[in-house]
Amino acid sequence: MEMEMRCKEEIDISIDITPYLFPLSFSLHNTHLHTHCSSCFSLLTPNNPTTNSHPPFYCSPQCSTAHSSIPLSSAEHHLPSSTTSSLLRTALRLLLLYPHVPSLSNRFNNLLTNRHLLTCQNDDVSETIRLGGRAMATAIAKQNNGGGGLIELIDDDAVLEIATVALCVVLTNAVEVHDNEGCALGIAVFEHAFSWINHSCSPNACYRFSFSNCSSVLSLESKLCIAPFTHNSQQLKIDSEVLGSSSEFAQEGRMICGPRLIVRSIKRIKKGEEVTVAYTDLLQPKELRQSELWSKYRFICCCKRCSSQPFTYVDHALQEISVFSGDSSVLRSNYKFCRDTADRRLTDSIEDVISEYLLVGDSVTCCENLEKILIEGLNDEKLEGNERKSHFKFTLHLLHHLSLSSYTTLASAYKVRASDLLSVDSEMDLNQSKAFHMSRTSAAYFLLLAGAAHHLFISESSLIASVANFWIGAGESLLTLTRNSEWSKFVNFDSVLSNLASDTNFECSKCSLMDRFKACTLNGQIKSEEFENVSNDFIHCVSDITPKVWSFLVYGCHFLKSCKDPINYNWLTSFESDSCYTHESENVIGVSERAYNDQTGAHILQLGEHCLTYGRLLACICYGPHSQLVSHVQNIIDH
Repeated sequence: MEMEMRCKEEIDISIDITPYLFPLSFSLHNTHLHTHCSSCFSLLTPNNPTTNSHPPFYCSPQCSTAHSSIPLSSAEHHLPSSTTSSLLRTALRLLLLYPHVPSLSNRFNNLLTNRHLLTCQNDDVSETIRLGGRAMATAIAKQNNGGGGLIELIDDDAVLEIATVALCVVLTNAVEVHDNEGCALGIAVFEHAFSWINHSCSPNACYRFSFSNCSSVLSLESKLCIAPFTHNSQQLKIDSEVLGSSSEFAQEGRMICGPRLIVRSIKRIKKGEEVTVAYTDLLQPKELRQSELWSKYRFICCCKRCSSQPFTYVDHALQEISVFSGDSSVLRSNYKFCRDTADRRLTDSIEDVISEYLLVGDSVTCCENLEKILIEGLNDEKLEGNERKSHFKFTLHLLHHLSLSSYTTLASAYKVRASDLLSVDSEMDLNQSKAFHMSRTSAAYFLLLAGAAHHLFISESSLIASVANFWIGAGESLLTLTRNSEWSKFVNFDSVLSNLASDTNFECSKCSLMDRFKACTLNGQIKSEEFENVSNDFIHCVSDITPKVWSFLVYGCHFLKSCKDPINYNWLTSFESDSCYTHESENVIGVSERAYNDQTGAHILQLGEHCLTYGRLLACICYGPHSQLVSHVQNIIDH
C-alpha cells in the first residue's frame, strides 16, 4: 500500500505545515560524538557540564537525564569499535521503542522497511545490511546474556531477522541532520507525519531542524496541515492509530529529546495536493539524481521534472557541455561518443581535484587545477578511442553542475588562501595585498555561484534553499572584503557610510526595496505574488550595481574575466549553438588592482547588503523568521 501525505487546506508559500516533530530514534555521526550533545545535537561549549571521559556528552543535566539511559539499554556499547556507526546505533535505539514488531511485515510500526528491494541486489547497500545486521544481532545477544534483554527472542535467527528489518527501516526513513552551516551532524528517524512524505525533484516543501536542550519550552500547538492518503481509500483522512503526533510521543515519555524537525511550504499548495520534499541534491542533473535515489532507496523518480520530455531547461543546463569544433562533419558523425567520453573525463578530473583538496587541503593547487579545467576544457586528442581528429574542444557550460561545484570550491579555497596569508605574517604589506586579492576573487566566485543558481531558480523554484545559502554567502564575502585592512589605504569608509546615508547617488541602500524586504520577513510569511515582485525588484537592483564592481572583483583571474555578467545571462549564447560562451575577455574592461575609491567601496557595500537581505528573505521562506540562519544574517545586517 503506497502512502503519501496531502494538504488538508490551501497553503501559500512560507507556512509551517507541521508542528515540531520529535525523532523516534537518532544518533550523532562518529566525528561529532566529542563536539556535540548526544541528546539535542547542539554544539558543546567549555561551559557545558560533563562528568564523562568518553562519549556520550551532554550540554545540560536535562539532556543527560532524558537520553543517558538509551545507549546502555540499546546494546550499542556491545558493538565492535570497527562497526560502530550512527546507522547501527540508530537502528538499535529504534528497537527500544518497538522490540516486538513482526519481522515479516513490510512495515515497522507503519514505517516502510523496503527490505526486499534493499537486499535483492549484490551491492554495497545489501552488504552494509548483511554485516550490520550480524553486528547488531551479536550485540543484542550479549545484552540479553547480561540480563538486560533488548529483544525477548530466544531464536538467534529471529534476532538477526528483526535487527536486519530495523536496519532497513533506518536506511529507508532516516534523514541526515545538518546544522546551519550545512555540516552533517548525524541521522534521525522521524514519525509518520514526516516519514510518509514522498520525494520529488520539484518539491513544494522543505524542512528545517531545531537544536536546543530538553529544558526548552516548545509549542506543540502548531497546526498539522497534512493528512495521510492511501490510493486504495481515495480520500484524505487522519487515523490516530496510524499517525501519531509529537505531543503523543512527548506524553509517552519516549524520546523527549533529539533534534526536532518542522516541515514548511516553499510553493503554494492546493487542498488535496500531495506534499513532497527532496531526498537528494536538486542541483544535480536527472541522471545523477536517479542514480542516487535508486542506490539509496530503490525507486525511480517519476515526478513532473524527471518525466519532462525534452528535459527541463534546468536539467538541460546542469549537464550542458560546450563544444568547439573545426570540422563540423566529424562533429555530427562522432559527436555522441566524444561528448559522453568528454563528460566522463571532465567529471573525473574535477571530482579528483575537489577530493584531493578536501583530503590534503592544498588550496593553491586546487585553485590552479580547477581554473585550468574550467578554461581549457578537454580536446579530442585526449579522448581514448577517437581515431578521427577534428580539433574538438569540450568545456563545461557556465551553468553545468560541475561548474557550480567548482565555483563553490574555488570560493572556499580562495578564502582559505587569504586567511593563510594573514596568519603567516599579517604585518607584511605584501601578504596583506595578496590576501586582499584572494578575498576579492573569493567574493567574485561567491557572487558568480549565487547569480548562476538564481538564473536556474527562475525556472525551478524548488531550488530556493540552495539559492538562499548562495546569496547569503555572496553577501557575507562582499562585506568581509570591505573590512579588509587593505581598503583603508585607499577608501575612507566613514565617508562612504555617510554618503550612503545622505547622497542620492547611493539611495538604493535606503530605498523602499529594503523596507519591503523587512516587512515581508517580519512575520516570516509572504504572499506568492508579493514574493515575485520583490524578487524582480531585487534582480533589477543588483543588475544595476554589479557591472560597476564586477571588473574590479575579477581583476587578475582569467576565468572570471570570461564571465561577462554573473547576474544577467543574456550574453550567453543559446544552447543549440556550437559554443555557449567564450573564455576570451573582450569587452571586459580591466581595472588596476589599485583602482579602489570611495565609490567602488560604496557599490560593494550596497551589493553585499542587497545579497544578504534577499538571502534572508529566501531563508525566511524556507526556515521561518526565527531560525538561526535568519538571525545570523540579521545580526550581520544590523552591524
